[in-house]
Amino acid sequence: MPTVLRKYGFRFHFYGYGMGEPRHIHVTGHGGTANIWLDPIGLVEAKGFNAAEVRRIMNVVKEHQDQFVEAWDEFAEFVS
Repeated sequence: MPTVLRKYGFRFHFYGYGMGEPRHIHVTGHGGTANIWLDPIGLVEAKGFNAAEVRRIMNVVKEHQDQFVEAWDEFAEFVS
């Protein structure tokens, strides 16, 4: 599960088994987990994060969307 970014105590990463789904990023940290679609950006699920943490996570995803999509595509080629 490659880590793409660490920011504000959150880890943004992929799992190899989820590559058949639409592009998305997993987020862990601060005792919570989240899954976010990348194109278009949308929150799939968040557990253990408060509203401020979810807003911060979504802002990071918006800021780094291109980087996450590029990393997803590279990793998808690698695992296929």
